[in-house]
Amino acid sequence: MRFVRANLSLKFFIFLIAAFLLIHAPLIGNYFRVINTLFHESGHALVALMGGKVERISLFMNSEGATYSRQTTWIGSFVTSMSGYIFSSFMAFLSFLLIGKKKQNLLIDILLGFIALNLIFWVRNPYGVFWLLSFALFFLYLLIKGSQGLRNHLLLLIASVLLVDSIKSSYEILYLSFIQPSAAGDAANLARLSLIVPAPIWGAFFFIQALWFGYFGLKRGYYRINV
Repeated sequence: MRFVRANLSLKFFIFLIAAFLLIHAPLIGNYFRVINTLFHESGHALVALMGGKVERISLFMNSEGATYSRQTTWIGSFVTSMSGYIFSSFMAFLSFLLIGKKKQNLLIDILLGFIALNLIFWVRNPYGVFWLLSFALFFLYLLIKGSQGLRNHLLLLIASVLLVDSIKSSYEILYLSFIQPSAAGDAANLARLSLIVPAPIWGAFFFIQALWFGYFGLKRGYYRINV
């Protein structure tokens, strides 16, 4: 049992380090980081649909993204601004949970579903369309032609990228909320909407929730994943 746990610990460490190195690699790093951006912006969009309208989403080569929506109420704007970081962190957790339960095909279906949703309704900028199509082909290959071992390892790498980048991006917004609060993206929007809660508090909230989802994602995966 100790040997198995040691192997799992090493495997987790290797995949997390690989994900960290991958998202910092020249040229391809930002390409892989966009998967976290996709869920961040999709989180904004899905919540915005509950009380407003989503005009479009843009995914950019530098791994950033933007959701353009119209809200008719204060609460709609508030919850929409809050949803991006939470949703991307939740998707990292869900990825590890599904892999741990041996539901890799379901995870691929969910990933393809979000890609299709964005292609059909929201993303129109050239790089965003290119990224969605290229990742769709990648996931379709895994689903149709990929061996079980290849599928398991690549999905674990994707889940690790989601987890590492969700924590990294939330830390970046936390840091920015202290040094330049007015430019701290969603934290700045929430500070403006809430009036009494400053951007650093929202930045800390985003970072803490990312750590929380990351911890429970790894905890579920540690005891269940055996690829």
